[in-house]
Amino acid sequence: MALSADLSIALVAGEPSGDLLAARLLSGLRVLRPDARLHGIGGKRMAEHGFVSNWPMEKLAVRGLFEVLAHYREIKAIQNALCSRLLAEKPAAFIGVDAPDFNLGLEARLKQAGIPTMHFISPSIWAWRRGRITKIARAVSHMLVVFPFEEAIYRSAGIPATYVGHPLAEVIPMQPDVAAARAALGLQGAGPVVAILPGSRMSEIRYNSVAFIGAAKLLLAREPGMRFVVPMAGESQRRYFESLLAAAGLSDVPLQVVDGQSHTVIAAADAVLVASGTATLEVALFKKPMVIAYKMMAASWQLMRHMGYQPWVGLPNILAREFLVPELLQHAATPEAIADALWRQLDDETGRRRLVQRFVDMHHTLLRDTARLSAQAVLDLIAANQGRL
Repeated sequence: MALSADLSIALVAGEPSGDLLAARLLSGLRVLRPDARLHGIGGKRMAEHGFVSNWPMEKLAVRGLFEVLAHYREIKAIQNALCSRLLAEKPAAFIGVDAPDFNLGLEARLKQAGIPTMHFISPSIWAWRRGRITKIARAVSHMLVVFPFEEAIYRSAGIPATYVGHPLAEVIPMQPDVAAARAALGLQGAGPVVAILPGSRMSEIRYNSVAFIGAAKLLLAREPGMRFVVPMAGESQRRYFESLLAAAGLSDVPLQVVDGQSHTVIAAADAVLVASGTATLEVALFKKPMVIAYKMMAASWQLMRHMGYQPWVGLPNILAREFLVPELLQHAATPEAIADALWRQLDDETGRRRLVQRFVDMHHTLLRDTARLSAQAVLDLIAANQGRL
């Protein structure tokens, strides 16, 4: 069935990783329907494909149960305003990209009103809060999943699902160019390079930065030639990060702080210290040894630590079903423990080669034509809905 000439598609991505994932989908849509109107909430990468963001994406980038509560009224007001706008407009489809706490509630209201809804990137129901699949069934017309094992989970629950591969597996080269990345960052000399990624959300920067840079200071005492590069998602994140280091007496630690360029920074590194989240998968696809560390508000930790179904939190470890790389969480994420773990990653050449091969295998498993597959799934959903009208 031919789709209507005036095609409006709404999307919401709530953080930089979602912006990147959504941009891959939009690149496929622009090929198939260059005339489509794309709007909602998103970031700079989505804007490159003609997407218009009606609210700043940063308003949604809050993590942690109690941190979200502090911003609840503002986030809820944005959700209600966007919902009212979309109910009046009735776009051909709504696509929620990750951000399940925001998007699933919005999707449920839109689906009930007859607007087909798609969710791109499954909530981690295989890791914690399995009961959400009932809520997902009420909210989502079709699920796009990025890990092979997820498709069967949703189909068994009666939710149509399509495995489209992981967009990052397309974006990140199978063999990263380390020399070019170091040249782009102006990194010269023979000392090891460590990338430090404390997170893109303000809450992540708040809880991770001091421990992460404290570890860097300890590593410098062992290897004075070591270089540390820290990508920041934006100017506000950078200012906050620097203020935290100043308050902790760590402003003297020599760091190269750069705006954006996280992929270039990871590609240039010998090892990476990374907060839990999608960034851990990015590091794995760049074939880099890593230490995963994460801290959050104590009350949030007490609640969330009892909700998990498996022993891993990092995506590389979850996909491998084993601790391929170290995870240091909350009280275990001390500067001393982080520094020791990073030192071992840098010092174990045999382990590094073995890890690289595991990450190459993981990359091949996740590599699909995500842009085309996801865009076609969106248009098929719209066509099916229009055929029922």
